Amino acid sequence: MRPNHHQFVAFAYVVREGSFSAAALRMGVTQSTITQHIGNLEKAVGTPLLRRGRDGVELTPTGQEFYDLADRMVALEAEVSERLEGFNSMKNGRLNVIGNAPQPALRIIARFRQRFPDIQVNFSLYDWSTATNMLRDRLADVGLITDAPKSDMWERVFIESVDYVLYCPAGHPYYNRDRVSLRDLSSETLIVPEEGSLTRKLLKEACEKRNIKLDRIVTMTTFPLMYEAVLQGIGVAVFLRNSSLIEKSVAEIPIHELPRKHDTHLIATKDRARLKLVSEFINSIG
Repeated sequence: MRPNHHQFVAFAYVVREGSFSAAALRMGVTQSTITQHIGNLEKAVGTPLLRRGRDGVELTPTGQEFYDLADRMVALEAEVSERLEGFNSMKNGRLNVIGNAPQPALRIIARFRQRFPDIQVNFSLYDWSTATNMLRDRLADVGLITDAPKSDMWERVFIESVDYVLYCPAGHPYYNRDRVSLRDLSSETLIVPEEGSLTRKLLKEACEKRNIKLDRIVTMTTFPLMYEAVLQGIGVAVFLRNSSLIEKSVAEIPIHELPRKHDTHLIATKDRARLKLVSEFINSIG
C-alpha cells in the first residue's frame, strides 16, 4: 500500500509539534487518527520512522529522510492555501522561531506582534550547534543565528554585526576598564554558555592559540540566566554585545583577543521563506 498525503502531513506535524497529542490538536483531529496515519506510513515504508519516548518523539535515520520530504509537502500545501486565500488571512497561525541569543530576536518578534497580534509566536533559545542543526533539519520556521553557515537551501537576511564583550558588575576591578585580555580572566570565575555554543568555540580557539587556561568556568544555559548571575555577583560573563535591554550596573567591556565582529542573520528554508507568515516576519526586521 502506497503512503498517502494525509499520512505524510500527520508525520510532519508529529515531528514539528513533538508529540502525537500536540499534532492532533494542531491538525484538529483525534490522536487515534494521527496514530493510525503514522502506523500505516511506517508499514508502507517498512521500517520505524519515529522512536517514542517519555520526552516526546525522535526521528530514526530513515525518519529524517522522510521528514525532509514531508515538511516540504506541508510548506507547499501552506503556500497553495495562502494563494487561494489571496494572502489575506494572517488572522491565525503559528510561527516557531529559534535563536542562539535573545537579541535581536525579541525586537523583531515585538514588531511582528504589533502588526499581527493574532499570530502565535513561539521563541526558544538554543546553543549555536543545536539551533543550526534544527534549521538544517527543518524543525523551526525561522532562526536568528550568529555566524550561520551558508547553504543553498536557506534564505539569509542580514540583521546586525556585533562583537564579544565581558559583562562585568559594578564594583568589580575591571568595571571601568576600556578593554580586558583573556589572560586577565584566568583568575576570574567566568560565566559562559553551554558546550556547542559559538561563544565556547571562539573562546577555546582564542585560548589554545595563546596558551591561556581558563579554569574557573560556570556554565549556564541561556544569556538571561548568565546576566542574572553577573548581577548576583557569581562572576563575569562572555557573550555578544547588546544581548540585553536590562540597564543595570553591568559594563560591556571589549576583549582584546576577540575583536572580530560577528554577523547575525535571519535564516529560513527557501520554501518557507515564500510563505506569507515567514515573509512578514522577515519584513519586521526594519
